[in-house]
Amino acid sequence: MKAVDLIQQISKVPTFKKYGRVSRVVGLMIESQGPESSVGDVCKIHINSPKTGASVILAEVVGFKEEVVVLMPYTNIREISTGCLVEGTNSPLEIKVGPELIGRVLDSMGNPIDGSVLPKGLMTVGTEKDSPNPLTRPPIEEQIEVGVKAIDGMLTVGKGQRVGIFAGSGVGKSTLLGMIARNTNADLNVIALIGERGREVREFIERDLGKEGLEKSIVVAATSDQPALMRIKGAFTATAIAEYFRDKGLNVMLMMDSVTRVAMAQREVGLAVGEPPATRGYTPSVFSILPKLLERTGTNENGTITAFYTVLVDGDDMNEPIADTVRGILDGHIVLDRSLANKGQYPAINVLKSISRLMNHISDENHVKAAERLRDLYFTYNKSEDLINIGAYKRGTSREIDEAIQYEPLITSFLKQGYLDKVSLDSSVDELVKLSGGVS
Repeated sequence: MKAVDLIQQISKVPTFKKYGRVSRVVGLMIESQGPESSVGDVCKIHINSPKTGASVILAEVVGFKEEVVVLMPYTNIREISTGCLVEGTNSPLEIKVGPELIGRVLDSMGNPIDGSVLPKGLMTVGTEKDSPNPLTRPPIEEQIEVGVKAIDGMLTVGKGQRVGIFAGSGVGKSTLLGMIARNTNADLNVIALIGERGREVREFIERDLGKEGLEKSIVVAATSDQPALMRIKGAFTATAIAEYFRDKGLNVMLMMDSVTRVAMAQREVGLAVGEPPATRGYTPSVFSILPKLLERTGTNENGTITAFYTVLVDGDDMNEPIADTVRGILDGHIVLDRSLANKGQYPAINVLKSISRLMNHISDENHVKAAERLRDLYFTYNKSEDLINIGAYKRGTSREIDEAIQYEPLITSFLKQGYLDKVSLDSSVDELVKLSGGVS
């Protein structure tokens, strides 16, 4: 380390520490008289329990009530009592990042879940960062291979594009993310599992992601039983890891399942600190945190973060508040349809309700025309499907419907893909163009 860097590091070391005392615990919140701190700072609560002995719990400053500091812990608060010493750190949450983390499964604090020790030589970064300056974001001009025919062919994604995957529960969001993680040609995957059931984390890693996918991935997991703040920090930690590798010049694939549970966790925090419930019980801070999180991904002058965010739509309502807000921020949306899943079509992507806002800018003319042609035929068939099924339509009445009936099985076959099948972007486009040529 250079002398100048060493001096700068030494100058950041505080010459004295600030302390306070726990005065009250209400639900998830801890109230403390002191220390002097700012919103977002991490504090250490020192516990001396006769059962467990001396220990330290980390908590974050989430607000103030007159002279009282309001804290929310990263872990459980069973051992906290009035009078516990609260030590201020004067800094927000920081994590360790580096290439040595590839293949690891981490918690929201950036520590390995399996209990192993972090390797040496990692770089310290903050989890809270500003979005890239809009004028420093290079335009998205290059396609990225996802390895799923329906997406590569009909909803082509560019390097640095942000896409939402909208679906109700049990329609195949996690399975689709696993397919993308295994098949994409991105340099690295960063996968955030937020609010998942505890059993699903290992299932996703071993079944959906697989050994091949894990070898080029970093997984951040915050299960549903963990405090709301840990679930929020899981999303920000994963984003910070992706930003680190983007700044190193890599094309990173960030996948977050799900952004809805991040919003629900923020609602818990907001209600606990006294925010008024607004739209469907969501507090105003929910709608301010979403753009701050989602806008951090994309392109910058060094590399790209292509992001897929799953959105759990309540009762398959695509217009519920979180889905509507996220759809307005992102660069496209993929809708998984329960009716298609019930028919056995996987992935259950409804291409008529899905869109990639950048496809026309990053795909050649033949590709775009072929996708539009197949979408028109698919729409024509779906519009007349009820009449066809009950036998009310007579062949020869409409040339367009006759053509749609003829090629509907071929289009459906194109949109289907086996769970373990990998199809390259070029192969998907060639098959699409060939199919379109057969129906024109």
